[in-house]
Amino acid sequence: MADFPFDAVLFDCDGVLVDSEPITNRVLTEMLGELGWHLSVEETMRIFVGKTVRDEAPLIEARTGFAITADWLKQFRARRNAALDNELQAIDGAPAAVRALHRTLDGRIAVASGADRVKVELQLAKAGILDCFAGRIYSGHETPRSKPFPDVYLAAAAGLGVDPKRCAVIEDTVTGATAGVAAGATVFGYCPVELGHSSATALHGAGAVHVFREMAELPALLAGWVTR
Repeated sequence: MADFPFDAVLFDCDGVLVDSEPITNRVLTEMLGELGWHLSVEETMRIFVGKTVRDEAPLIEARTGFAITADWLKQFRARRNAALDNELQAIDGAPAAVRALHRTLDGRIAVASGADRVKVELQLAKAGILDCFAGRIYSGHETPRSKPFPDVYLAAAAGLGVDPKRCAVIEDTVTGATAGVAAGATVFGYCPVELGHSSATALHGAGAVHVFREMAELPALLAGWVTR
């Protein structure tokens, strides 16, 4: 622990710990189609990954003429959560990486997600790692501003009692990487080959100091990191 180069590790959730984006965006595609905006799941992912549906309400209204209401968002979350509960899988290697870092850092890890708390807790439970983040889950729905603003990462660092400049942030989208950089953290970009993650070039452009493809690499990557 004394030699570990970071005081805490802050994880995004969707696309980093769980493979939720294809499921969530399939449900969103279906519901947008019901409003008259017909997209493929791939098109929906290109538009919405890394963003919240709530924050993109003006775009949806511009394309459909339908003003997104609290009731519509409630229906979306219910349908999304049901699909996640039935289908969700952890990102390969993520549970083992989380548990290794939890041990190394004496529990100083957190989730800082743009998603609502119910979704985050459901997903961590499905991945079998909710216990690793007990009391250390931070939602952008509960901060003044969502990603790409740094609020949720600043809240997570404060909750852990650490300087954000001493935190490693793990992100897979430009939106999230931008938030981590704005918080002053060192951002590592997760970029597997599957659709739904920002490209390595885009993550580097947003300020990620290193991009990696396999979550199993993460504990050793962070342990061996030397500030450059």
